[in-house]
Amino acid sequence: MDGEEPRQLRLGQLSLLALALGVVTGLGAVLFRELIGLIHNLLFTGQALVHYDANVFTAPAPWGPMVILVPVLGALAVTFLVSNFAPEAKGHGVPEVMDAIYYKAGVIRPVVALVKSLASAIAIGSGASVGREGPIIQIGSALGSTLGQIIRMPAGQRIALVAAGAGAGIASTFNTPIGGVMFAIELMMPEVSVETFLPVAIATGTATFVGRWFFGDSPAFQVPPLQAMEVGPSALVVLVLFAALGALAGIVAAGFIRGLHLAEDIFDRIKYRYLRHMLGMLLVGVLIYLLLRTVGQYYVDGVGYATVQAVLTGQISTFWLLGLLCVCKALATSLSLGSGSSGGIFSPSLFIGATLGGGFAALFNSAGLPMQLSIPAFAMVGMGAVVGGGTGAVMTAVTMIFEMTRDYSIVMPMIVAVAMSIGTRRVLSDETIYTLKLVRRGRAIPKARHANMFLVRSARDVMDSDIQVLPAQASFDDYLRQPGHAGRLRHVVVSDEGRIYGVIRVNTGLRRGLEGADTGVSLGEVASRNFTVVPEDETAFDVIRRMWRRNSIMAVVVRGRGIPRASDVVGVITKEHVADSVAESIKAYPQ
Repeated sequence: MDGEEPRQLRLGQLSLLALALGVVTGLGAVLFRELIGLIHNLLFTGQALVHYDANVFTAPAPWGPMVILVPVLGALAVTFLVSNFAPEAKGHGVPEVMDAIYYKAGVIRPVVALVKSLASAIAIGSGASVGREGPIIQIGSALGSTLGQIIRMPAGQRIALVAAGAGAGIASTFNTPIGGVMFAIELMMPEVSVETFLPVAIATGTATFVGRWFFGDSPAFQVPPLQAMEVGPSALVVLVLFAALGALAGIVAAGFIRGLHLAEDIFDRIKYRYLRHMLGMLLVGVLIYLLLRTVGQYYVDGVGYATVQAVLTGQISTFWLLGLLCVCKALATSLSLGSGSSGGIFSPSLFIGATLGGGFAALFNSAGLPMQLSIPAFAMVGMGAVVGGGTGAVMTAVTMIFEMTRDYSIVMPMIVAVAMSIGTRRVLSDETIYTLKLVRRGRAIPKARHANMFLVRSARDVMDSDIQVLPAQASFDDYLRQPGHAGRLRHVVVSDEGRIYGVIRVNTGLRRGLEGADTGVSLGEVASRNFTVVPEDETAFDVIRRMWRRNSIMAVVVRGRGIPRASDVVGVITKEHVADSVAESIKAYPQ
């Protein structure tokens, strides 16, 4: 029935659903990548092939200068799909998922998965400078939400499936199971427990297995053996340079965040959506063609993995070219997403970080330092620093870059650089690239997952013990005339023949309003029966849950666990006491 409360699923049942979700999301990622390949090959080579290795540069299209119009064609199709079927599919997807988790009880329309798949595949395949991880995150989340809506369950469990779909999507896209789990924990899950972590881990592991079944077990990028920091006196100098790179990455991440939203504001002035997006993609088309004519490759089209791979293998090591590509990618991504494209920002962030880090090392190498800096190592650290600084997902950035390259020597300098990056970005921009979009809509997202320490406090620690237990036959008028209340809000527990009969809240306004009146009523007649009884060792969490389920205005706290009697009453808990306890608990956290 419609009014029936959703049934709480057992952990085993939720885990089985997560397993199915991982399989479907993994297959969805495979089909999504093949759809990108088909569209890319049709538009850039004229061949109906699905095979497309994004880590290899795209050969010059046979259309010559007309390749400038390829992104424009994609813009037409993307705008049609987004405008007519799912406006949520516009942009990089993750903010929409976070909005659904925090403000819509994990409800995402099922059509979003289909429209996001088509729109993003067309955008990436036609050359828009966006990533494929944002779409598959939104697709996986939409699938998880749909599953949670078909099978009636509480909002908390549906949100867990949404987070599981997001983690599964990013894990299957990059072959990074640990990174997928960390992404879900850092950005998607309002709380972490066995009940929420296990479904995420199962879905992520399953999706990774499915992805590896089709694409193999190779990391996302092939990196030659390297030593990020040589053992010796120069190691400290190199570590300081990694930290400096992290600070620079934080500045770049903040600029990227602001630039992206500035582009959105500028393009939003164009009211006609088709013209807006076509103009933005025309500029991207001009940019990729100019790069082809001047430096030999399109470089910034699509996900940009080929450029990242070239930097990591040392094929691109010139300072000026790396710097140029860094700026061009940020510009192309801002034009693409700002004008209305559909795709992620994770891959562009990897591109910007790789070229920034590689260019940083190349600059110092050209300056004649006594030690030679590893351009691939600094490129990898730059990738993690820009991703961590821009998205706020610190642990995700470190673990994913390690999984994508599988070079352990990079972990320690990566941690230092990511920490510097997010610290610098927080000074310049309090919001991440995900949360700023939501804040501009008036949708605040918490910046930390605070443990609710007050929930484990016992009822005796939360209750107000300054109460009165009075018989139901006592006069209400006589009680109001009692002196010594000093204007406080007083709580009265009313008893009847030793039983707890009801509760009364008497404030100063009520006392003054009835001052001198002769109502002739007893305490039992004015007492509210809307209360619940809890033992003094009950946790605050269980007290709150019981009050909510019974819609009680007050919980009467009693000693012992037997049949509650009026003589056992030791205090009361109201919603105000819960609020005060919350306020006291958050003092433990730095502001």
